[in-house]
Amino acid sequence: MSNLNTTYLGLKLKNPIIVSSSGLTKGIDQIEKVVNAGAGAVVLKSLFEEQINHDINKQISNSGDVDYPEAHDLIAGYTKENSVGDYLKLISDAKAKFDIPIIASINCFSSDEWIDFAKKVETAGADAIELNVHVVNTDKNVEASIIEGLYYTIAENIRKAVSIPIVFKLGDNFINLVSVINKLSIIGINGVVLFNRFYQPDIDINKLSITSASVFSSPADIRKSLRWVAIVSDKVDQIDISASTGNHNGESVIKQILAGAQTVQVCSAIYNNGAKVISEMLNELSFWMDEKGYKTVDEFKGLLSYKNIPNPAVYERAQFIKYFSSME
Repeated sequence: MSNLNTTYLGLKLKNPIIVSSSGLTKGIDQIEKVVNAGAGAVVLKSLFEEQINHDINKQISNSGDVDYPEAHDLIAGYTKENSVGDYLKLISDAKAKFDIPIIASINCFSSDEWIDFAKKVETAGADAIELNVHVVNTDKNVEASIIEGLYYTIAENIRKAVSIPIVFKLGDNFINLVSVINKLSIIGINGVVLFNRFYQPDIDINKLSITSASVFSSPADIRKSLRWVAIVSDKVDQIDISASTGNHNGESVIKQILAGAQTVQVCSAIYNNGAKVISEMLNELSFWMDEKGYKTVDEFKGLLSYKNIPNPAVYERAQFIKYFSSME
């Protein structure tokens, strides 16, 4: 009988499936559904700095003609404390009720603002913190190194603030992703999630307006993370990888672990098919392991990573000419 136990960030998980930060993990009732379906860990729905600021401005606007800066500060402080307090309660309640790792999630764009919050998250009992950091550079005069430096500053400041594991959930739009992750590792970041799925704009050609593209991934999106999971798992030491984007069935879980991932994050598949898809993934993983004779996840983790295949250049190939040169 296969043993699905694994470790991530030094935490013990009963299996490698983690439910991503989303509405699926926004409350105790929602978390209970995915826990009952077999999730190995959950990442709580993110607390957005942008959302808190929006709520603060809304409260100030609704307060009427209050021109005193002290009143504005009081409203801002109360609104922020209330939002953070609700989140901290969710952490403590989840830790009390469930026996799986509970990972907090922060979506931030400034470093100093979140240091105190990171400490509170740790005190509330979170097993780790996942940071969503994404900077869209629209200034043609700003070099990539300046933007990357913002990531390192946030990593250094929060690493100094807390002792629990820290994860960076990254996008795939870096000039040298391996170098960025290596520097994060040196700073003391314990893990990375590859990759974050950001808001994507679309255009409505009938209404001539900007709309939101679909928020859900498709099974084909696994290609975005599989290559880099395989490369980073070999190129960067002392950092754990959680594979995200395009994980819709047990086969995708197996592929990501073969490439070198410690864990696999699932979200869109649950929205599309319900929490039962977690059990289905675990059954498929267990059946495959029994069929191949693997007793533990570690026995096949990274078996097809960058360094463990005869020709690692296949993970570097960017053009299709080899495969489609004969097509007319």
